[in-house]
Amino acid sequence: MALRHFLTTQDYSRAEIDALLEQAAVFKRSPRGQHLAGKSVALLFFNPSMRTRTSFELGAFHLGGHAIVLSPGKDAWPIEFEVGSVMDGDTEEHIAEVARVLSRYVDLIAVRAFPKFQDWSVDRQDKVIKAFAQYATVPVINMETITHPCQELAHALAMREHLGDLTKKKYVLTWTYHPKPLNTAVANSALLIATKMGMDVTLLCPTPDYVLDERYMQAGYENAQANGGSLKVSHDIEEAYSGAHVVYAKSWGALPYFGQWEQEKPIREANKHFIVDEAKMALTDHGLFSHCLPLRRNIKATDAVMDAPYCIAIDEAENRLHVQKAVMASLIGQG
Repeated sequence: MALRHFLTTQDYSRAEIDALLEQAAVFKRSPRGQHLAGKSVALLFFNPSMRTRTSFELGAFHLGGHAIVLSPGKDAWPIEFEVGSVMDGDTEEHIAEVARVLSRYVDLIAVRAFPKFQDWSVDRQDKVIKAFAQYATVPVINMETITHPCQELAHALAMREHLGDLTKKKYVLTWTYHPKPLNTAVANSALLIATKMGMDVTLLCPTPDYVLDERYMQAGYENAQANGGSLKVSHDIEEAYSGAHVVYAKSWGALPYFGQWEQEKPIREANKHFIVDEAKMALTDHGLFSHCLPLRRNIKATDAVMDAPYCIAIDEAENRLHVQKAVMASLIGQG
């Protein structure tokens, strides 16, 4: 049987996603187990983390496993990813050795590696996670690169807990202001999972410059068609929010300005009114609000929204622990 990784939910069928969510719900009701007894996972963080690191470490512990946390370039050697590179710079070892050696030590490898934010044509190749998957002989899990599939599962589980069947529920993925241009990973993933769940999805953003990469837009359209939902783009705040069952907020940088953020900054600055506030939520059909966290209060969403009963961001964050257990347990038998 071919080695199975968890790099993107697009590699998984709707039935497989449903099975992972069902197993996560089981772990939520009964958190402890021995699914990872005697097993180990290497967690490689090229970027900071709080929820991801905590939930993966605890998840492995709760299931009887052991997690090793590594930060390449800090507490571990810097890694080279280019094939044929003459390594006369800062990197000390090549991914070809790193992935294969770690595979001799551990049963799973999980990787968090954000884009460099310099050239989208390069970053969209997702070289780091793909290189680990290429050279590793154990399953590899994506802890966020240019997508965030674990966040997708936690988000979907939280929505199901509050709404039940998600088919045809109106879902708004809204861009929000942030003083810095951010990764599109969570936005890409929110689009993928909401369309895979058969929801009627609206991508709300200030201008066409903020529409997501065509790869994810096309996948979203295909997911929607296959699962009975829909996908559209809107720049009209009132129209998008009207009748929504879920509002999901995220900030991301405009891809046409990728690596040229000073040129993009005036557009971001002119659209601070995309903040999620009580007036906008009042347009929804008793809608839920969520965010992947961390969230800058009164920048992305107001205090009133974050503290409202309809905010399920904490539920979603908790669910990271449960869905990641489900993913690890599903993969561990291959190692």
